[in-house]
Amino acid sequence: MESPVLESVKHVVAVASGKGGVGKSTVTVNLALAMAAEGHRVGLLDADIYGPSQAQMLGIAPGTRPSMVDDQTMRPVEAHGLKAMSMAMLVDIETAMVWRGPMVSGAFQQLLTQTEWGELDYLFIDMPPGTGDIQLTLSQKVPVTGSVIVTTPQDIALLDARKGIEMFRKVNVPVLGVVENMSLHTCSNCGHTEHIFGEGGGEKIAAQYETEMLGQLPLALSIREQVDGGRPTVVAEPEGEVAMTFRRMASRIDEQLTTKGTPDGPSISFGE
Repeated sequence: MESPVLESVKHVVAVASGKGGVGKSTVTVNLALAMAAEGHRVGLLDADIYGPSQAQMLGIAPGTRPSMVDDQTMRPVEAHGLKAMSMAMLVDIETAMVWRGPMVSGAFQQLLTQTEWGELDYLFIDMPPGTGDIQLTLSQKVPVTGSVIVTTPQDIALLDARKGIEMFRKVNVPVLGVVENMSLHTCSNCGHTEHIFGEGGGEKIAAQYETEMLGQLPLALSIREQVDGGRPTVVAEPEGEVAMTFRRMASRIDEQLTTKGTPDGPSISFGE
């Protein structure tokens, strides 16, 4: 059942990957910021209970806590024009969440449904790696508008990206497209460009699953430094090539959802 606090959220977009280490959180925060730069009201939920990173990426100071609307509802913390919520805002940064699956799913559901998101055009959810408890909870509890899959070109990442796509297809969540991160690297000394992790993988799985290749991003030191410093690329270099790539991706997602409309929500089926 949809929570009343989500009634004013037009589109819920899950950003996922089948495995960790592909830069999914970096893509998510920049994509959310790009959508806000396009004039939309945007929220960002960090669904990685074990390893939340969005608070640091948004430059939210350690120890920052959300204010309370009432005993049950929190106000999101605002940063760079986004409304954000993360487990990192509720516990100390050094705290290890030693929880089993049901507790993690419960915490995620509380972060999602007990946050006063207000009027939003888009709520981006930075999903944890894999296809486990939180993914299932999201599919069962929330009318997800669509999903974005983040991968790198290397074969092992593509194998897991396929699992992510299959998961969303199983619960009837549209896959809006694929983002290929770390597509190529340009040497800062000599200018030579090469495909360190392979080439064409994202395009291949986008074609295989009849979805879009939303964009390709470089392996660049500046992108990492900017998110580590709390000013993601879309904020730090808004007119730069990478920021423009994110804005094109955001525009394409918005165009798809404006054209297709919002689905009634996922239909769960576990039959073989």
